[in-house]
Amino acid sequence: MFYALNWLVVVSLFILWSLAAWAFHSIAAWTVVNAGTLAGGLGAIEALKVPAWLAPWIPSEYTSSLNLMISSLTPAIQNVLEWAPALAGGLSIAVWTVWAIGAVLVIMLGFLVTGLIAVLRRRMSASATSSKSMAPAR
Repeated sequence: MFYALNWLVVVSLFILWSLAAWAFHSIAAWTVVNAGTLAGGLGAIEALKVPAWLAPWIPSEYTSSLNLMISSLTPAIQNVLEWAPALAGGLSIAVWTVWAIGAVLVIMLGFLVTGLIAVLRRRMSASATSSKSMAPAR
């Protein structure tokens, strides 16, 4: 029963790991394909600045430093968005390589726990037979 429970957990972890990798790959690929649309030019980056309705509620030093930081990062953000479509091929390879490594580790965990269960069952059966043989005879 412990073996079946162990492999049920391993298969569940494997399925969750696969779904997580698939979801991450889908979201990342969608983002890369739509990077130009998401960039929206300079207006999209300006939208990252603190909105006017929020400015009265936070300290002015924080607002000015955040706006200054976004303004200084604007060229870097534009460069990343321009390179995004070129990264699409490498993204698939990276995601599925990480998935394969994780899948192998999950399966190895299953075999490790199976071996641990076998060792513990042997020890328990050995201790049970030794305690029966040490019992006084009547």
